[in-house]
Amino acid sequence: MIEKEAWKNLENEISTCRKCERLVDWREAVAREKKRAYLEDEYWGKGVPGYGDRNARILVLGLAPGAHGSNRTGRMFTGDSSGNFLYPALFRAGFSDKEFSLNREDQLILTDLFISAVCRCAPPGNKPSPVEIESCRGYLERELLLLPRLEGIVALGQIAFHEVLVRYKKSGLDVSGMKFGHGAFYNPGMDHPWLLASFHPSRQNTQTGRLTKEMFDHIWQTARELLNCNRKDAIFEQ
Repeated sequence: MIEKEAWKNLENEISTCRKCERLVDWREAVAREKKRAYLEDEYWGKGVPGYGDRNARILVLGLAPGAHGSNRTGRMFTGDSSGNFLYPALFRAGFSDKEFSLNREDQLILTDLFISAVCRCAPPGNKPSPVEIESCRGYLERELLLLPRLEGIVALGQIAFHEVLVRYKKSGLDVSGMKFGHGAFYNPGMDHPWLLASFHPSRQNTQTGRLTKEMFDHIWQTARELLNCNRKDAIFEQ
């Protein structure tokens, strides 16, 4: 019951957060003006909490809500091209019970997976500032504390990857040899979650072929295999 209340309080704080004036102004302006394709939709227009299995062993970390995706639907990676690439991959790997995430009412269930982001408000140009990233950091740290079974993190994109390194470094780990690259895997041990990196499933990456369906599927197959093996036996790659 205490844990359930902690989740509720965190979600409320995120959805009502107004710490970053630039982001608040932008998310609310987008929600008012809307995109032509979604004129009939009621936009969320607030900070977006994480979503998924609260007993998850894997945290999926993205960058920030999309202006007409999560900022519209109120759920991470829902309602835009990035989500349309992510959720089918999660479905194929057995982490999602549905192939597509449509809205907050579609009853989609994630198993062993919790999805979050570095920033909780849609940033102009998909580029949050370092100060805005720092302002959101406490929310991620609280989510991590509320995920007691966590074993690993899949970082979608370089900024998400760097954010995990920030946490590693705070705990005293040497992260100098940890470099971002698609499929890069690091297992620091000492009860820290392992880290698996992927290119972000943005339209820029998927439509140019930088990230293919096969490449993305391999990430989730690897994540599944890591859950099924003894983490002490996992290979450390650079």
